[in-house]
Amino acid sequence: QVQLVESGGGLVQAGGSLRLSCAASGRTFSSYAMGWFRQAPGKEREFVAAISGRGVTTYVPDSVKGRFTISRDNAKNTAYLQMNSLKPEDTAVYYCAANYLRWGRQSDDFAYWGQGTQVTVSS
Repeated sequence: QVQLVESGGGLVQAGGSLRLSCAASGRTFSSYAMGWFRQAPGKEREFVAAISGRGVTTYVPDSVKGRFTISRDNAKNTAYLQMNSLKPEDTAVYYCAANYLRWGRQSDDFAYWGQGTQVTVSS
């Protein structure tokens, strides 16, 4: 199993940047694909990024492509989400997630979840 803790959320003005971190437990971090999701008030949970175990493959949907970048440092057991050119509609609770070996684009594709970190973008 793996335990996840997000950090780095906060308040930022539109056009600004934030870098979220997700610290993971365990000695086999590179065996787990990592993902980021977000959920805004009154909306369903939305997939925003995923990365393979060794960081060779990444995927981001069109909604955030060109603005968000996912990365990981396996020596530190940490995944990151760099968010640039933030918009008010990016306001949400952001969750990191992990899954052994394989990743997907749906919540059910990830077995382990962090508690979330709030990101608020003001106009």
